[in-house]
Amino acid sequence: MAPKHIGSGNQEVILQVRQVSQALKSVYLDPGLIDSSDLAGKTGEDLEKRMLSRALTAQAVRIVTGFSPQEAALTVIDGIADKGIDAIAVVDGPDPHVYLVQAKWSKDGKAKGEREAVWELLAGLRLIDDEDFAAFNPRGRQLAEFAKAVMTKAPTKVTQVAVLMRADEVSEGFRHALIDGEKEFNRYEKVLGHRIILAPEVWASVREDLAPRPVQLTADLFPWFGVSVPYESYQGVVGAKQVAQWLEHGVDLFSLTIRNPLGRTSTNNELIGTLTEEPDSFWYFNNGITVLCESVERTHQAIRYPQARPITLTLHKASIVNGAQTVRSVAEAVGADANAADARVGIRIIVTGNAVEFATRTIQATNRQNQVEPRDFIALDPVQGAILEEMRAELGLEYSVRRSELDPTEDTGCSVVEAACALACAHPDSQYAARMATTLDVLWERGSQGIYDVLFRPQPSAYLLWNSVQILREVRRTLHAVRSGYEGRGSALTEHGLYLLTHLVFRRLDTESIDEPDPKQDWATAAVQQAPALVKEILPAVAGAIDELYGERSQIRAVCADIARCREVASRVLRAAAASESLSAPDKYRRDPVQRKPRRPNSIHVLVDKRVLEEGAPLVLTTAYALEAEVLKDWLAQDKKRGRASWTNHRTKPILWAADGKQYSPSGLITRMWELAEWEQRPVANQGTARWVTETGETLADLAWRVLGELEEPDEDEPAHTPRD
Repeated sequence: MAPKHIGSGNQEVILQVRQVSQALKSVYLDPGLIDSSDLAGKTGEDLEKRMLSRALTAQAVRIVTGFSPQEAALTVIDGIADKGIDAIAVVDGPDPHVYLVQAKWSKDGKAKGEREAVWELLAGLRLIDDEDFAAFNPRGRQLAEFAKAVMTKAPTKVTQVAVLMRADEVSEGFRHALIDGEKEFNRYEKVLGHRIILAPEVWASVREDLAPRPVQLTADLFPWFGVSVPYESYQGVVGAKQVAQWLEHGVDLFSLTIRNPLGRTSTNNELIGTLTEEPDSFWYFNNGITVLCESVERTHQAIRYPQARPITLTLHKASIVNGAQTVRSVAEAVGADANAADARVGIRIIVTGNAVEFATRTIQATNRQNQVEPRDFIALDPVQGAILEEMRAELGLEYSVRRSELDPTEDTGCSVVEAACALACAHPDSQYAARMATTLDVLWERGSQGIYDVLFRPQPSAYLLWNSVQILREVRRTLHAVRSGYEGRGSALTEHGLYLLTHLVFRRLDTESIDEPDPKQDWATAAVQQAPALVKEILPAVAGAIDELYGERSQIRAVCADIARCREVASRVLRAAAASESLSAPDKYRRDPVQRKPRRPNSIHVLVDKRVLEEGAPLVLTTAYALEAEVLKDWLAQDKKRGRASWTNHRTKPILWAADGKQYSPSGLITRMWELAEWEQRPVANQGTARWVTETGETLADLAWRVLGELEEPDEDEPAHTPRD
């Protein structure tokens, strides 16, 4: 996705500088690509400025040459005896070119274009032209010699590159200094030119680095047929081995689809079984793949009767928009069993060119044939793509929009589901916390009565979104920790009141700066520390308010899902908080410490019987247990599939592990993982349901508690316990 254009103004420049700074650190400084051996005495802001200037130099080299970050970093010679040149980049070959780069970093986006700097660069070029290489530092000497060798071998263009972190155009004096200096070298032919790169172009380049790479696929079809109008299209059969190779492009292969492959499911296991055991039958049992591409190149193997022989199609800017599960299954099967490579897969290819609207309609139409949720179509909203870019550029975090097994772990990002829940809670009006208390489907409703546009129009900043998610997670963790200490209506509130309680926590926090740029996450750190105490203070106050307003026979779940009642409860609690520094409501639903908690039904049975999770719903291993997380960290890092699974509605083995495609009980899988990781001091038992997290951020244990609460809580007009006959 191309970077969005933002207008002029100091705030926009600061945003660009901040995102460029984050990108330069991530690409060049954190991996140690930029040499800092000569800066041993520098510290703090001075050191950071020098290093960012060198990284900016490397990025400018990438812009003009297309070098990789590693190659660009090796061209930087900034330091003692650089002779006014920050980088010497040499492009050898049939069209040789030498770039002499000078960079000026400014954290305020106000880098100055100084004529003196131009004169220094020109002086360095004279040294190269005169073969006076000894004046340069060691790396500069090598690159200067290489540049001169290329320049004497064939006519070579030389370009002065000035990269300045500023948005405003440079002064005429600076520009004329460049032009006037070129006259000395262009007496006989035009050899020397210049290029000025300003902050918006640097910003666009780092945003482009974060965008999905265009995918080019090769498809050999036979048999096949083609359609030329109104859109060029092809339909036929392609080999499973070739389809498996496409998965090397990773998630970019599915850039236009409304959902990524959902990982291992029982359906996928059936596909894999057919591929490995009956490869000849696969074409008959599978609906095939639909691919959209921007353009296509055709290679026929026959001139007179082309359809009598295979056709090779090269698809440019291709994306699989339907059949992602098929592709993933084919790749896994081919990797596991050579027989699967002989299977044939049906394919349809549509060349959409620049017809964006038609492409969108095609994506929607091809996916209506399968089970698709309203959330899936949110993936087509450009705002979500922009948020994804902002999250990466500002905070280096992932943001998943499409339903996928690749939802980020807690420390690496969040999903659109969790983000929407958090933003709804953070909204000043409690109605949104109430409306999603029963079902999250309302989050994706559009129009005047919908929630989606309220949350995502205008586009929320990466900081507002991520800070909100952090608070929602901390409230959920706190409720999980205190839940066993409550009984009756208090316990019901910990289960059904998550969103209302989170909303009230937001209202009690100082959220004035929640939307402000804060790369160090100072606001979130302070707010997360305050959240547990606020939850413990607000929970009894909310329970008391509900009892006073609606009676002790009212249904907690119904109150938390009622817009008018939520507003009334929130108003009462907030008024009480405003009247005093703290809420001192009686905590009358606290459990007696000596009272034993009644044994509840098997949580997995409830989740399966009530079909709470859909087949194939993604699950991620939680890192909430510090010791376990530390022990498993390296083992999990060796294969990302080890920390991922999917749900299947099986009463004893509902967890389908992505790493081996086998089904386990939640606790059984954790035990198996401990064994494979060779954790010698592992515990004897574990609570597996507390270790697998759904895409909403709830563990299976949390989800089961909520559902069980709904089953056990009486209606308002019914007694708490119905006597048996």
